Amino acid sequence: MRVKICGITNLRDALHAVACGADALGFVFYNKSPRYITPKDAKHIIDQLPPFVERVGLFVDEGVETIDTVCRYTGISLAQIHFDVDAESLDAVDTKTLPVVRAQKPEDLHRFADRYRLVDAYCESYGGSGKRLNLEWFKDVDCSKIILAGGLTPENVAEAKAYGFYGVDVSSGVESVKGKKDPTKVERFIANAKSI
Repeated sequence: MRVKICGITNLRDALHAVACGADALGFVFYNKSPRYITPKDAKHIIDQLPPFVERVGLFVDEGVETIDTVCRYTGISLAQIHFDVDAESLDAVDTKTLPVVRAQKPEDLHRFADRYRLVDAYCESYGGSGKRLNLEWFKDVDCSKIILAGGLTPENVAEAKAYGFYGVDVSSGVESVKGKKDPTKVERFIANAKSI
């Protein structure tokens, strides 16, 4: 199972996550988030990452032009679209996109079923709330294109493995304080997600 560590705000956390086996790092370009990072600071971190690490930019209520500009400048390789859009809008973005489904009911899991998508628990704020989805909702769903987010921790991530998710995404579940990662939690989370 692939692992994304989201809400990266500093180089130390980024390099530690990669050293522990993270497949992707997430950078939050939403200035109301406690994990917000400026494009300039994100670029500074991304420029020092080793190859083969996916660099994901999280965007909320931004236009196509802004998303493309930030992605080009920073070196973001995947734009995570954390607001309601249609497939046409996703295709208008130059950078590869990852739509986010903020699920309120089991039927929501089938939005963007033909695409890779991130499924998170619905909450008023965007990202990092620590709310969990009911895993029973995924029982008879093809999860091979779903990245599960919301309320995951080193203690519970192993429960997700039975459903065949493409990957898992964690932010608050591996923090010491908002915006700073706990190195031990990051290491344990990745180890538990990737163990067979």
